[in-house]
Amino acid sequence: MKENKTSISRRKFLKNSTLAATGTALVGPSLLSAARGLKWAYIPNSKIRGVQLGVITYSFRSMPDQSAKATLQYVLDCGINAIELMGDPAESFAGKPESPVDRRAFYGLMRKKRNNELDQKEEKEFLEMQKTLDAYNKEVAAWRATVSMDKFKELRKMYNDAGVSIYAFKPSAFGKNNTDDEINWGMKVAKVLGASHVTLEHPSDDAHTAKLGKIAANHGIYVAYHGHEQQTPTFWDTALGQSEHNALNLDLGHFVAAGNNAPLDIIKEKHERIKSMHIKDRQTPEHEKGNLVWGTGDTPITEALQLMRDNNYSFPATIELEYDIPEGSNAVEEVKKCLAFAKQALES
Repeated sequence: MKENKTSISRRKFLKNSTLAATGTALVGPSLLSAARGLKWAYIPNSKIRGVQLGVITYSFRSMPDQSAKATLQYVLDCGINAIELMGDPAESFAGKPESPVDRRAFYGLMRKKRNNELDQKEEKEFLEMQKTLDAYNKEVAAWRATVSMDKFKELRKMYNDAGVSIYAFKPSAFGKNNTDDEINWGMKVAKVLGASHVTLEHPSDDAHTAKLGKIAANHGIYVAYHGHEQQTPTFWDTALGQSEHNALNLDLGHFVAAGNNAPLDIIKEKHERIKSMHIKDRQTPEHEKGNLVWGTGDTPITEALQLMRDNNYSFPATIELEYDIPEGSNAVEEVKKCLAFAKQALES
Protein backbone atom coordinates (compact mmCIF):
# COMPACT_ATOMS: atom_id res chain seq x y z
CA MET A 1 0.00 0.00 0.00
CA LYS A 2 1.29 3.45 -0.90
CA GLU A 3 1.94 5.96 1.83
CA ASN A 4 1.12 9.62 1.24
CA LYS A 5 3.57 12.46 1.74
CA THR A 6 2.55 12.85 5.38
CA SER A 7 3.26 9.20 6.19
CA ILE A 8 6.01 8.18 8.56
CA SER A 9 9.21 6.84 7.06
CA ARG A 10 9.26 3.36 8.55
CA ARG A 11 13.03 3.30 8.71
CA LYS A 12 13.02 6.71 10.40
CA PHE A 13 10.45 5.53 12.92
CA LEU A 14 12.27 2.34 13.78
CA LYS A 15 15.45 4.37 14.26
CA ASN A 16 13.79 7.00 16.41
CA SER A 17 11.21 4.95 18.36
CA THR A 18 13.42 4.57 21.41
CA LEU A 19 13.91 8.33 21.57
CA ALA A 20 10.20 8.96 21.03
CA ALA A 21 9.34 6.65 23.90
CA THR A 22 11.01 9.04 26.31
CA GLY A 23 8.58 11.86 25.52
CA THR A 24 6.29 13.44 28.07
CA ALA A 25 3.31 11.32 27.05
CA LEU A 26 5.29 8.12 27.47
CA VAL A 27 6.75 8.29 30.95
CA GLY A 28 7.81 4.83 32.07
CA PRO A 29 7.92 2.88 35.32
CA SER A 30 11.16 4.45 36.59
CA LEU A 31 9.54 7.86 37.03
CA LEU A 32 6.43 6.28 38.48
CA SER A 33 8.52 4.33 40.96
CA ALA A 34 10.33 7.51 42.01
CA ALA A 35 6.99 9.14 42.72
CA ARG A 36 5.52 6.39 44.90
CA GLY A 37 5.34 8.76 47.85
CA LEU A 38 2.64 10.78 46.06
CA LYS A 39 -0.67 9.29 45.04
CA TRP A 40 -0.72 9.09 41.24
CA ALA A 41 1.94 11.79 40.93
CA TYR A 42 2.04 11.19 37.18
CA ILE A 43 -1.23 11.51 35.25
CA PRO A 44 -0.91 10.08 31.72
CA ASN A 45 -2.22 11.72 28.57
CA SER A 46 -2.53 9.73 25.35
CA LYS A 47 -4.97 12.05 23.59
CA ILE A 48 -2.84 13.39 20.76
CA ARG A 49 -4.01 16.13 18.37
CA GLY A 50 -7.62 15.34 19.27
CA VAL A 51 -7.32 11.56 18.77
CA GLN A 52 -7.80 9.43 21.86
CA LEU A 53 -5.25 6.62 21.84
CA GLY A 54 -6.14 3.77 24.16
CA VAL A 55 -5.26 0.15 24.74
CA ILE A 56 -7.21 -3.05 25.26
CA THR A 57 -6.01 -4.70 28.44
CA TYR A 58 -5.79 -8.00 26.51
CA SER A 59 -2.47 -6.55 25.30
CA PHE A 60 -1.02 -7.29 28.75
CA ARG A 61 -2.12 -10.94 28.84
CA SER A 62 1.51 -12.15 28.94
CA MET A 63 2.35 -10.14 32.07
CA PRO A 64 2.63 -12.20 35.28
CA ASP A 65 0.11 -10.33 37.43
CA GLN A 66 -3.37 -10.02 35.91
CA SER A 67 -5.04 -8.22 38.82
CA ALA A 68 -6.91 -4.95 38.30
CA LYS A 69 -4.25 -3.01 40.21
CA ALA A 70 -1.38 -4.51 38.23
CA THR A 71 -3.25 -3.91 34.98
CA LEU A 72 -3.72 -0.27 35.93
CA GLN A 73 0.01 0.02 36.59
CA TYR A 74 0.80 -1.46 33.17
CA VAL A 75 -1.48 1.13 31.56
CA LEU A 76 0.14 3.97 33.51
CA ASP A 77 3.63 2.72 32.71
CA CYS A 78 2.74 2.92 29.03
CA GLY A 79 1.56 6.52 29.38
CA ILE A 80 -2.04 5.75 28.37
CA ASN A 81 -5.14 7.35 29.87
CA ALA A 82 -8.06 5.43 28.32
CA ILE A 83 -8.78 1.72 27.95
CA GLU A 84 -10.98 -1.08 26.72
CA LEU A 85 -11.15 -3.23 29.85
CA MET A 86 -11.36 -7.00 29.56
CA GLY A 87 -13.68 -8.74 31.97
CA ASP A 88 -11.15 -10.78 33.96
CA PRO A 89 -9.32 -7.96 35.83
CA ALA A 90 -12.57 -6.22 36.75
CA GLU A 91 -14.47 -9.35 37.77
CA SER A 92 -11.55 -10.77 39.72
CA PHE A 93 -11.37 -7.48 41.61
CA ALA A 94 -15.05 -7.98 42.52
CA GLY A 95 -14.44 -11.54 43.73
CA LYS A 96 -15.20 -13.75 40.75
CA PRO A 97 -14.32 -17.44 41.31
CA GLU A 98 -10.87 -18.28 39.99
CA SER A 99 -10.74 -20.06 36.64
CA PRO A 100 -9.40 -23.63 36.61
CA VAL A 101 -8.04 -23.09 33.09
CA ASP A 102 -4.70 -21.45 32.34
CA ARG A 103 -5.80 -18.27 30.62
CA ARG A 104 -2.66 -17.71 28.56
CA ALA A 105 -2.59 -21.30 27.29
CA PHE A 106 -6.27 -21.11 26.32
CA TYR A 107 -5.85 -17.78 24.51
CA GLY A 108 -2.92 -19.23 22.59
CA LEU A 109 -4.88 -22.29 21.49
CA MET A 110 -7.94 -20.19 20.67
CA ARG A 111 -5.84 -17.97 18.42
CA LYS A 112 -4.36 -21.00 16.63
CA LYS A 113 -7.84 -22.51 16.20
CA ARG A 114 -9.09 -19.28 14.66
CA ASN A 115 -6.24 -19.51 12.15
CA ASN A 116 -6.81 -23.25 11.54
CA GLU A 117 -3.36 -24.06 12.93
CA LEU A 118 -4.20 -26.60 15.65
CA ASP A 119 -2.70 -30.08 15.35
CA GLN A 120 -4.59 -33.14 16.59
CA LYS A 121 -3.08 -33.04 20.08
CA GLU A 122 -3.78 -29.32 20.47
CA GLU A 123 -7.33 -29.76 19.21
CA LYS A 124 -7.97 -32.34 21.93
CA GLU A 125 -6.39 -30.08 24.56
CA PHE A 126 -8.51 -27.14 23.40
CA LEU A 127 -11.73 -29.18 23.57
CA GLU A 128 -10.89 -30.36 27.10
CA MET A 129 -10.21 -26.79 28.19
CA GLN A 130 -13.49 -25.68 26.61
CA LYS A 131 -15.41 -28.38 28.48
CA THR A 132 -13.84 -27.28 31.77
CA LEU A 133 -14.66 -23.66 30.96
CA ASP A 134 -18.29 -24.49 30.20
CA ALA A 135 -18.72 -25.84 33.74
CA TYR A 136 -16.82 -22.87 35.17
CA ASN A 137 -19.00 -20.42 33.23
CA LYS A 138 -22.09 -21.78 34.97
CA GLU A 139 -20.41 -21.06 38.30
CA VAL A 140 -19.60 -17.54 37.11
CA ALA A 141 -23.19 -16.97 36.00
CA ALA A 142 -24.38 -17.81 39.50
CA TRP A 143 -21.80 -15.43 40.98
CA ARG A 144 -22.85 -12.61 38.64
CA ALA A 145 -26.45 -13.00 39.77
CA THR A 146 -25.55 -12.02 43.34
CA VAL A 147 -22.43 -9.82 43.25
CA SER A 148 -22.76 -6.22 44.39
CA MET A 149 -21.88 -3.27 42.13
CA ASP A 150 -19.85 -1.69 44.93
CA LYS A 151 -16.52 -3.24 43.91
CA PHE A 152 -17.01 -2.09 40.32
CA LYS A 153 -17.66 1.43 41.58
CA GLU A 154 -14.47 1.15 43.62
CA LEU A 155 -12.52 -0.05 40.59
CA ARG A 156 -13.76 2.83 38.46
CA LYS A 157 -12.71 5.31 41.14
CA MET A 158 -9.26 3.72 41.41
CA TYR A 159 -8.73 3.99 37.65
CA ASN A 160 -10.24 7.47 37.34
CA ASP A 161 -8.18 8.78 40.29
CA ALA A 162 -5.10 7.63 38.37
CA GLY A 163 -6.28 9.52 35.28
CA VAL A 164 -7.45 6.48 33.34
CA SER A 165 -10.97 6.28 31.91
CA ILE A 166 -12.72 3.09 30.79
CA TYR A 167 -14.44 3.65 27.44
CA ALA A 168 -15.32 0.01 26.70
CA PHE A 169 -15.89 -3.18 28.69
CA LYS A 170 -15.46 -6.72 27.32
CA PRO A 171 -16.59 -9.46 29.72
CA SER A 172 -17.63 -12.93 28.58
CA ALA A 173 -21.26 -12.10 29.26
CA PHE A 174 -22.80 -11.39 25.84
CA GLY A 175 -22.54 -14.67 23.94
CA LYS A 176 -25.35 -16.85 22.67
CA ASN A 177 -24.79 -19.21 25.61
CA ASN A 178 -25.13 -16.46 28.20
CA THR A 179 -28.46 -15.86 29.89
CA ASP A 180 -30.40 -12.63 29.51
CA ASP A 181 -29.62 -11.95 33.17
CA GLU A 182 -25.88 -12.11 32.40
CA ILE A 183 -26.28 -9.83 29.39
CA ASN A 184 -28.16 -7.26 31.47
CA TRP A 185 -25.55 -7.64 34.21
CA GLY A 186 -22.68 -6.97 31.80
CA MET A 187 -24.27 -3.82 30.47
CA LYS A 188 -25.06 -2.61 33.96
CA VAL A 189 -21.44 -3.10 35.02
CA ALA A 190 -20.25 -1.28 31.90
CA LYS A 191 -22.34 1.73 32.88
CA VAL A 192 -21.00 1.61 36.45
CA LEU A 193 -17.44 1.55 35.07
CA GLY A 194 -18.17 4.61 32.91
CA ALA A 195 -17.98 2.82 29.55
CA SER A 196 -19.96 4.10 26.59
CA HIS A 197 -20.06 0.67 24.98
CA VAL A 198 -19.45 -3.03 25.47
CA THR A 199 -17.51 -5.11 22.96
CA LEU A 200 -17.74 -8.72 21.87
CA GLU A 201 -16.86 -10.91 18.93
CA HIS A 202 -19.58 -10.67 16.29
CA PRO A 203 -21.78 -13.73 16.94
CA SER A 204 -22.73 -14.20 13.25
CA ASP A 205 -26.32 -14.61 14.41
CA ASP A 206 -28.87 -12.00 13.37
CA ALA A 207 -31.34 -12.92 16.11
CA HIS A 208 -28.66 -12.46 18.76
CA THR A 209 -27.47 -9.07 17.48
CA ALA A 210 -31.11 -7.94 17.39
CA LYS A 211 -31.54 -9.03 21.02
CA LEU A 212 -28.32 -7.37 22.15
CA GLY A 213 -29.23 -4.12 20.42
CA LYS A 214 -32.63 -4.08 22.14
CA ILE A 215 -31.16 -4.79 25.59
CA ALA A 216 -28.43 -2.16 25.03
CA ALA A 217 -31.09 0.44 24.22
CA ASN A 218 -32.80 -0.30 27.54
CA HIS A 219 -29.50 0.44 29.32
CA GLY A 220 -28.61 3.51 27.26
CA ILE A 221 -25.37 1.90 26.09
CA TYR A 222 -23.94 0.59 22.81
CA VAL A 223 -22.83 -2.86 21.64
CA ALA A 224 -19.76 -2.72 19.39
CA TYR A 225 -19.08 -5.89 17.45
CA HIS A 226 -15.49 -6.97 16.83
CA GLY A 227 -14.42 -8.86 13.75
CA HIS A 228 -11.46 -10.88 12.55
CA GLU A 229 -10.83 -12.05 9.00
CA GLN A 230 -14.56 -12.37 8.32
CA GLN A 231 -14.75 -8.57 8.17
CA THR A 232 -15.99 -7.00 4.92
CA PRO A 233 -17.37 -3.52 4.18
CA THR A 234 -20.90 -4.91 4.68
CA PHE A 235 -20.12 -7.23 7.60
CA TRP A 236 -21.95 -5.12 10.20
CA ASP A 237 -24.83 -3.87 8.04
CA THR A 238 -27.56 -6.18 9.35
CA ALA A 239 -26.74 -5.44 12.98
CA LEU A 240 -26.54 -1.70 12.31
CA GLY A 241 -29.96 -1.79 10.67
CA GLN A 242 -31.48 -3.63 13.62
CA SER A 243 -30.72 -1.02 16.27
CA GLU A 244 -29.15 2.39 16.70
CA HIS A 245 -27.41 0.83 19.70
CA ASN A 246 -25.53 -1.70 17.58
CA ALA A 247 -22.14 -0.43 16.43
CA LEU A 248 -18.67 -1.33 15.15
CA ASN A 249 -15.54 -2.29 17.02
CA LEU A 250 -13.55 -2.25 13.77
CA ASP A 251 -10.20 -4.04 13.69
CA LEU A 252 -8.15 -2.37 10.97
CA GLY A 253 -5.36 -4.95 10.99
CA HIS A 254 -7.69 -7.93 10.63
CA PHE A 255 -9.61 -6.00 7.95
CA VAL A 256 -6.40 -5.74 5.90
CA ALA A 257 -5.50 -9.40 6.51
CA ALA A 258 -8.96 -10.36 5.24
CA GLY A 259 -7.98 -8.99 1.84
CA ASN A 260 -10.22 -5.92 1.77
CA ASN A 261 -9.07 -3.18 -0.58
CA ALA A 262 -9.08 0.50 0.42
CA PRO A 263 -9.29 -0.12 4.20
CA LEU A 264 -9.59 3.60 4.93
CA ASP A 265 -12.92 3.72 3.10
CA ILE A 266 -14.79 1.80 5.80
CA ILE A 267 -13.63 4.36 8.37
CA LYS A 268 -14.89 7.21 6.19
CA GLU A 269 -18.18 5.51 5.41
CA LYS A 270 -19.04 4.19 8.87
CA HIS A 271 -17.26 6.56 11.26
CA GLU A 272 -20.54 7.65 12.84
CA ARG A 273 -21.25 4.05 13.90
CA ILE A 274 -17.71 3.14 15.01
CA LYS A 275 -17.44 3.24 18.81
CA SER A 276 -13.78 2.15 18.94
CA MET A 277 -11.20 0.79 16.49
CA HIS A 278 -8.46 -1.74 17.16
CA ILE A 279 -5.13 -1.00 15.51
CA LYS A 280 -2.38 -3.50 14.76
CA ASP A 281 -0.07 -3.99 11.78
CA ARG A 282 -1.01 -7.01 9.71
CA GLN A 283 -0.12 -7.99 6.17
CA THR A 284 -2.38 -8.64 3.20
CA PRO A 285 -3.10 -12.22 2.10
CA GLU A 286 -0.49 -11.78 -0.65
CA HIS A 287 2.09 -11.22 2.10
CA GLU A 288 0.88 -14.15 4.25
CA LYS A 289 -1.23 -12.13 6.71
CA GLY A 290 1.57 -11.72 9.24
CA ASN A 291 1.05 -9.81 12.50
CA LEU A 292 4.11 -7.57 12.67
CA VAL A 293 5.87 -4.82 14.57
CA TRP A 294 4.16 -1.56 13.73
CA GLY A 295 5.53 0.08 10.60
CA THR A 296 6.60 -3.18 8.95
CA GLY A 297 3.24 -4.59 7.80
CA ASP A 298 0.62 -3.50 5.25
CA THR A 299 -1.93 -1.84 7.53
CA PRO A 300 -2.20 1.94 6.94
CA ILE A 301 -2.01 2.85 10.62
CA THR A 302 -0.44 6.25 9.95
CA GLU A 303 -3.05 7.21 7.35
CA ALA A 304 -5.92 5.96 9.52
CA LEU A 305 -4.81 8.00 12.54
CA GLN A 306 -4.28 11.09 10.40
CA LEU A 307 -7.75 10.57 8.89
CA MET A 308 -9.19 10.53 12.41
CA ARG A 309 -7.22 13.66 13.31
CA ASP A 310 -8.07 15.62 10.18
CA ASN A 311 -11.79 14.79 10.30
CA ASN A 312 -12.23 15.12 14.07
CA TYR A 313 -13.50 11.56 14.46
CA SER A 314 -14.24 11.06 18.13
CA PHE A 315 -13.97 7.28 18.61
CA PRO A 316 -10.83 5.94 20.35
CA ALA A 317 -8.04 4.13 18.51
CA THR A 318 -7.24 1.07 20.61
CA ILE A 319 -3.77 -0.44 20.61
CA GLU A 320 -3.99 -4.23 20.53
CA LEU A 321 -0.63 -5.92 20.94
CA GLU A 322 -0.70 -9.19 19.02
CA TYR A 323 2.69 -9.50 17.34
CA ASP A 324 5.31 -11.74 18.98
CA ILE A 325 7.13 -9.97 21.80
CA PRO A 326 10.88 -9.87 21.08
CA GLU A 327 13.24 -11.66 23.45
CA GLY A 328 14.26 -9.39 26.31
CA SER A 329 11.17 -7.20 26.03
CA ASN A 330 7.67 -7.42 27.51
CA ALA A 331 4.14 -6.29 26.73
CA VAL A 332 4.49 -2.93 28.46
CA GLU A 333 7.62 -2.04 26.49
CA GLU A 334 6.00 -3.08 23.21
CA VAL A 335 2.80 -1.12 23.87
CA LYS A 336 5.01 1.91 24.54
CA LYS A 337 6.54 1.46 21.09
CA CYS A 338 3.09 1.24 19.51
CA LEU A 339 2.05 4.40 21.28
CA ALA A 340 5.24 6.16 20.14
CA PHE A 341 4.46 5.16 16.54
CA ALA A 342 0.92 6.50 16.83
CA LYS A 343 2.10 9.71 18.48
CA GLN A 344 4.62 10.35 15.72
CA ALA A 345 1.96 9.69 13.08
CA LEU A 346 -0.41 12.21 14.63
CA GLU A 347 2.25 14.88 15.08
CA SER A 348 3.52 14.58 11.49
